[in-house]
Amino acid sequence: MSVIHDRNESANADADLSSVTDVEAGIREFVRNDIAYLRRAPSIAESTADAGAEATVNNVNTLIQRVAGASATEIDNLINELESLRALMHEEGQRVQRDLANFAKLSQTAMKSTRIISDNLAQWKRAPQPD
Repeated sequence: MSVIHDRNESANADADLSSVTDVEAGIREFVRNDIAYLRRAPSIAESTADAGAEATVNNVNTLIQRVAGASATEIDNLINELESLRALMHEEGQRVQRDLANFAKLSQTAMKSTRIISDNLAQWKRAPQPD
């Protein structure tokens, strides 16, 4: 049984190997043809078409650079504006914290003053009344 199994595996391996060889040969042929096309001297019509295409590509590249430059400048301006707003918000947050601390001190002082006044009034009420 193992001899038959080994022969089947060997036949499958040979078929796979020949398929791989065929694919590799096709790739080699494609690359040769592609390189041969690139090595061929361009004709006048092709060079004129290439010059027109190159000019178009240069125009498109210039346009893209202008648009990208304007966009990058706008993004930089937005970043600067956001950073200044962040600094402003930080300063305002600190100011609000200082104001709250001052309000808390003022509130405590007012509470102490009110307590002192109420204690003095209580002492006056307890004092004997002159007849």
